[in-house]
Amino acid sequence: MSNSVNFKIWTICMIQKEDKVLLLDRQHDNFKGFIPPGGKVEFPESIVDSAIREVKEETGLEVCNLIYKGLYEYVNPVAMDRYMIFNYITKDFKGELLEEPPEEKVVWVNIEEAYNLPMQESIRRRFPLFFEDGTFEVQVEWNHEDNKEGKVTIKNT
Repeated sequence: MSNSVNFKIWTICMIQKEDKVLLLDRQHDNFKGFIPPGGKVEFPESIVDSAIREVKEETGLEVCNLIYKGLYEYVNPVAMDRYMIFNYITKDFKGELLEEPPEEKVVWVNIEEAYNLPMQESIRRRFPLFFEDGTFEVQVEWNHEDNKEGKVTIKNT
């Protein structure tokens, strides 16, 4: 029996323009709701390069000057899985939004109104943390038996 941990790494990049953020209105598979652009880190690319690439692929925008906001991770001690999501925010971008984005609709949403939109719980939990000073770390321990979130620990630094 192996004791090695299975790591999977993703990124999310919140794009802010004045009092609005760019969100994807994702209405397919098990991850429905409004989410920031992001996705899997492809080996051997860097984590920041992955965030930049994912934004370009999903929105058409070129982002720069990403600010690291925090780490969101799921750990499953039974399956020995650790899923790490590196979260960034930026106000620096150029380009035009894709007319037919791959992830459904791309929309600018007022930050205050975004709190009322349907979101995955993991996005809703960290959404306000993007706009606070400092960084955050959120760890969710997965309840393997019930196949749902268990203990949630949030730290702000």
